[in-house]
Amino acid sequence: MNKNTLVIGASTNPNRYSNIAIKRLIGKKVPTFALGLRKGKVLEVIIDDEKQPYKNIDTVTLYLNPKRQEEYYNYIVSLKPRRVIFNPGTENMKFLKLLKENNIESEIACTLVLLSTNQY
Repeated sequence: MNKNTLVIGASTNPNRYSNIAIKRLIGKKVPTFALGLRKGKVLEVIIDDEKQPYKNIDTVTLYLNPKRQEEYYNYIVSLKPRRVIFNPGTENMKFLKLLKENNIESEIACTLVLLSTNQY
């Protein structure tokens, strides 16, 4: 099953949860893409600093606070992912509603926990 994952809010800082998530996704052999404020690289994953027309994205995992998410609403919906994961601190009822209206699953969860418990 395709589990292509896009990490939004990606960082090259090894202390950031988005960085740890990228490393764990790669460790679990999940095809991973990343979008952040600055270009960079985590393991073999290139962090883009501009929205790209990624194809076949199954999961978007968010590491942006609700205010910063606003500029990504239409972009994420346009990618047509199967689901969007709202990691702790990213919960956003307005965006959850928009996703539901577009038949995109949403999950308030921690990507790191999902991966470590084999529930990803």
